[in-house]
Amino acid sequence: MTSTAFSAQGSSFAVAGSAGSAKSISGIALGNPTIITATAHGFSNGDVVALSAIGGTTVLNGQTFVVRNKTANTFAIDYDTTGGSAYTSGGTATPNTWTNVGNFKTIKGFDGKPAKLDATNLASTAKEYRAGLIDPGSFSFDVDIDNSDAGQLALQAYRVSAAIVNYKLTLPNGHTATFAGYVESFPWDGGVDKLLSATVNIVITGPVTFA
Repeated sequence: MTSTAFSAQGSSFAVAGSAGSAKSISGIALGNPTIITATAHGFSNGDVVALSAIGGTTVLNGQTFVVRNKTANTFAIDYDTTGGSAYTSGGTATPNTWTNVGNFKTIKGFDGKPAKLDATNLASTAKEYRAGLIDPGSFSFDVDIDNSDAGQLALQAYRVSAAIVNYKLTLPNGHTATFAGYVESFPWDGGVDKLLSATVNIVITGPVTFA
């Protein structure tokens, strides 16, 4: 069988910034996933949007979602609205802006696993276990230090503030991984005849959305 492997070269990593321009919603198709119509929205798969002022399907108001399966005028969100209130009017989808991290060099992580719950009892003949909640793990990467790079400066600031923000990995084939997390560490590494670099580790909180 022909290999479908691809090179990681051309991948990029971005950190969420301020809110972008709101796009008007003109329709919502209930289901799982929910399909939202917003003419010429300009979103990309993996973008994070905040929904508000929706009439009818009000359960979506005040929530944020990751854009999936986008077309020119529609996009999907991972939310089951089956049997819910029909859309009536209005609504906006406001995206996060993204700042790319410069000198991004490696991809390591998404190493989460479920908790191991001990289900052994006095009738057991061997240890018994059940899978618990998924720990999403962490995501780490190497960068060459650039103290003028906006993305690296944002990561340093978020490490100090311990803020939970959104991140997006974009692969060269167009697929994305979007997740929330906090910067746990940003240690520098340098030496004789060696570039000054750092390994950044982000602890993931909540699910990772692949699009």
